[in-house]
Amino acid sequence: MITPVLPTYARAPVTFEKGEGPWLFDETGQKYLDFAAGIAVCALGHSHPKLVAALEAQARRVWHTSNLYGIPGQEELAKRLTDASFADTVFFTNSGVEAMECAIKMARKFHSHNGNPERYKMLAFEGSFHGRSLATIAAAGQEKLVKGFGPMPDGFDQVPFGDHEALKAAITGETAAILIEPVQGEGGIRPVPPQCLRGVRELCDEHGILLIMDEIQCGMGRTGKLFAHEWSGATPDILASAKGIGGGFPLGACLATERAAAGMTGGTHGSTYGGNALAMAVGNAVMDEMTVPGFMEHVVKMSGLLRQRLAQLVDEFPDIVEEVRGEGLMLGIKLKPEAVNGTLVNNARERHLLLVPAGDNVVRILPPLIVGAEHISQAVETLSATCIDMRDSAAVAAK
Repeated sequence: MITPVLPTYARAPVTFEKGEGPWLFDETGQKYLDFAAGIAVCALGHSHPKLVAALEAQARRVWHTSNLYGIPGQEELAKRLTDASFADTVFFTNSGVEAMECAIKMARKFHSHNGNPERYKMLAFEGSFHGRSLATIAAAGQEKLVKGFGPMPDGFDQVPFGDHEALKAAITGETAAILIEPVQGEGGIRPVPPQCLRGVRELCDEHGILLIMDEIQCGMGRTGKLFAHEWSGATPDILASAKGIGGGFPLGACLATERAAAGMTGGTHGSTYGGNALAMAVGNAVMDEMTVPGFMEHVVKMSGLLRQRLAQLVDEFPDIVEEVRGEGLMLGIKLKPEAVNGTLVNNARERHLLLVPAGDNVVRILPPLIVGAEHISQAVETLSATCIDMRDSAAVAAK
């Protein structure tokens, strides 16, 4: 018999009732160190007092009016985002996939608006993940995402990750945009080297196509800058943001240049809930915290410490851990084929450390950006104990 909640999730056998900073507490009061952060969502940790205060204050005024009327918080947050980025304009959504849908529509509309409706196709990369709508699973093209959902929407092709020549060869007169994650998340924490991002930008300029960056997971301070692409100096035409932008409250945003957004006029796109008063109150509180002097420097410092400590696992457990990947506080440990990432994640959870599996047999390590050195030490000690358990279990199985 089917459960009341549609059974599409393989949930871990634990339920949390309370959170504080980098900690979560289950229904029995046991404490877990959260290095998953709701899959890079809880950027400021749990129950951050300023986010709670902003939400409570707004909840006593007005929750929702729809986009039929002005929403002052939108004007404020959009101005702050555009002032701090490449963008000139922002469309607010409820989620990352909605931000991606806006980006895809905007890129197609750009070419139609400029008299080239035949340019509608997107080039994406193998191993990418852009959400679970039909358009975004078609963009990623992964068998596990598209299987059973019938013919995919036309207009999406994939090229091998990191293959610049294949990308060049795939561009045609129908290409509208290149879609890329500066750091692949679900694909296994695979950063795109800065020179490669710059090369993609040059290709787009050369062929008159748009560059869409998916920074849903790697943006909003996760790498030590507001957006990950800033490290490369290459700027997108359109960018999708979500996850950390709301600090745990459902919020997404599609950022764009004036040029890229020229075709998005009245009635071309919309959302009932997107950018409502509650989301804007929290989003502005997140920006308050992320723009405090020293915030990004703290992320960079902690990421250096975390990477250094994780590298010790490679030396200590060469039969289990192959390498450390990623940027900032978006790191991953790739395991040897003999070690299964899901097993490590489950074993770490039993030791009260929360992690996230990813593709390519990688374990994602995504602490809140307010993480401290003491939390990193505890997490790596737990990882070390988990690796010892896995090594001992493998030795027993081999006998």
